Amino acid sequence: MLLHILNGDATLEIFEKSGVPGRPLVWREMLSEGKTPAGCDLGLFFEKRGAYLHDVYGINREAYISDIGNTRKILQQASQFEEIVLWSEFDLFCQVNLIFLINYLLRLNTPMPRVSVVQPGSHPEVPDFRGLGMLKPEHFPPLFESRRYLEAGDWQLASSAWEAYTGNDPLAIAALTTQSAPNLPFLGGALLAHLQRLPSEENGLNSIERFFMEQITLAPLSERALFSIFWDEKKIFGFGDFQLRATLQRMADAGVVQHDSEMVRLTDLGREVLRGEQDYLAFAPVSNAWLGGIPLGGTPWRWSNREGKVVKK
Repeated sequence: MLLHILNGDATLEIFEKSGVPGRPLVWREMLSEGKTPAGCDLGLFFEKRGAYLHDVYGINREAYISDIGNTRKILQQASQFEEIVLWSEFDLFCQVNLIFLINYLLRLNTPMPRVSVVQPGSHPEVPDFRGLGMLKPEHFPPLFESRRYLEAGDWQLASSAWEAYTGNDPLAIAALTTQSAPNLPFLGGALLAHLQRLPSEENGLNSIERFFMEQITLAPLSERALFSIFWDEKKIFGFGDFQLRATLQRMADAGVVQHDSEMVRLTDLGREVLRGEQDYLAFAPVSNAWLGGIPLGGTPWRWSNREGKVVKK
């Protein structure tokens, strides 16, 4: 039997109607969001991760640990499957989950079957392709037939990328944005998007915060309209409602936007920050705010929009 690891529940219902043989397993994590503890075994990793998600996002820790525990039990039986198929997408959200899963399989103390990956960057029948959840069941068998098997270079790059992602030196991540592997064509672009979430050198805003504020400069927008524009223009992040609302909440707490149930508005302080007259980080809450292994509180690292690279302040 084949084991198919799907990146989130949006794909499950479609997959189950596709006729692709094998057992589906949904991976329910958003490792692109928040702290990813480094230097600990897998059990401790999930314990720390669950505690962080509970403290910062209010996610039920017991439910998280239970779901992850059930997933781990199945993955521990990897040797019983003839193949493991990783279904992923091109964006940051999915690529971070993908490199974690590759590393997880690499660290399992069990014989490993062949591991393949399906990760379309586009689809001819879906012009505005943003993810597998947009496809129809009949689209899945051809994608499955075109899957690619991980090679040594893929395992090595994924391992290096996860180690860098959980570390606190963004230059280690930057060094990997131009690295290639046979079957990880989207990883470099995703890691570059991750680095652009660092506070900018110019005004402290990261790429997403700046984008939101630029959209509401002329007039307020509804949350749904703002998110729709983001999904159209910033597909590389792959973020859903949960993450975008968390970003808006941090911005509202900083006083650069007003965010209520109806509209998102730019404040006078927000206009000053956009013009570079104020530093967003002087107002933004950064306590327990992390980008992978990088704590935003006190980090000297910035993203320079002018130079297009990571710089140290």
